[in-house]
Amino acid sequence: MASHSLSRPTRQKFKNSLVAETLASMEEDEEFQLTAKKLKEMGQKKLTLDEKKRLRRSLADFGLPSFDGVMDTHAVALERVPAEYLQMNIGLYCNQACSHCHVESSPRRQEMMSREVADQCLHIIANSPSISTVDLTGGAPELCTEFRYLVEQIRGMGKEVIDRCNLTVLTEPGQEDLAFFLRDHQVKVIASLPCYSFKNVESQRGKGVFDRSISGLQLLNEVGYGQGDPSLSLDLVYNPLGAFLPPEQAALEAKYKEELVAHFGITFDQLFAFANMPIKRFADFLHRRGELGEYMDLLVRNFNPQTVPALMCTNTVSVSWKGSLHDCDFNQQLDIGVEAADKGKSLSVFDINCVEDLQTLAIATDEHCFGCTAGSGSS
Repeated sequence: MASHSLSRPTRQKFKNSLVAETLASMEEDEEFQLTAKKLKEMGQKKLTLDEKKRLRRSLADFGLPSFDGVMDTHAVALERVPAEYLQMNIGLYCNQACSHCHVESSPRRQEMMSREVADQCLHIIANSPSISTVDLTGGAPELCTEFRYLVEQIRGMGKEVIDRCNLTVLTEPGQEDLAFFLRDHQVKVIASLPCYSFKNVESQRGKGVFDRSISGLQLLNEVGYGQGDPSLSLDLVYNPLGAFLPPEQAALEAKYKEELVAHFGITFDQLFAFANMPIKRFADFLHRRGELGEYMDLLVRNFNPQTVPALMCTNTVSVSWKGSLHDCDFNQQLDIGVEAADKGKSLSVFDINCVEDLQTLAIATDEHCFGCTAGSGSS
């Protein structure tokens, strides 16, 4: 592979925000225009709740077997255990607009978690001894107003914090000290890098993203990340570019490490290879290409019952920016909430005192759950 070199890859190279370039690309991209139109339609009050659900949950149109039915066939079941992870989606604003994004983040999204919701989440964390790790995601979580407040408060409780970082945020104006902030608070970083090549990254994540991602990784390496220190772990995430499952994780990790160290001097700890979820922006992309049914069939055919015990929904509670509770981030994006025992109400952080309050409630599933159980799994 030819090296895509950077001239002095430091934050000084990027004096401007990526936002302007992302917005310009969105204006030029027909896929994003169609997604924007759909989001506008869903925001119109004339659509009923059932109509909105049909727009978001159209997988039933493909005659798929039910997820619960396939689970029964394989004699496996989802069992909620005391939650170790609280995953908080603290906002949908992002300086990127990736084609596979299941959250549909972009610079146009302004939704962010309020201090009131953040404080209630902190109250729940403090009262939940089973929670060992808080996973902050977005959007670009670092660009949300409550990010640093939450990190400081959670680390003060002795809990681990994961930052789901898009890497380019490290070169944004106003974030010059971000790498040092993360290091000083020993925040674990899980970073998106769908490939080690310029062409593949830019085709999935947008123009200008590759150089900034490489620079972000180098900045993290410079402050101590990815050097084997478990308190400064730097893990990468691979997502396929199309309607196929990711390759075997160990072999792909070895290739990533070889390419990144050879061409950029970058080191990291682990690589996670996740299938793209058939919801929101990626589902729209597949639907317009006539590939959504084929992709769903691929997921169903590759159902792996061995993935079930480790699924995120069994030991994770997901919180949206507005405080609603969900069994996973994907359910959150489809407005599938955690329901009270009487099935009459979807719960929010203001309905519970600790995560143990959810222990006896059923885990909600739907056809998109095949995305987490295909192949090696996605949790």
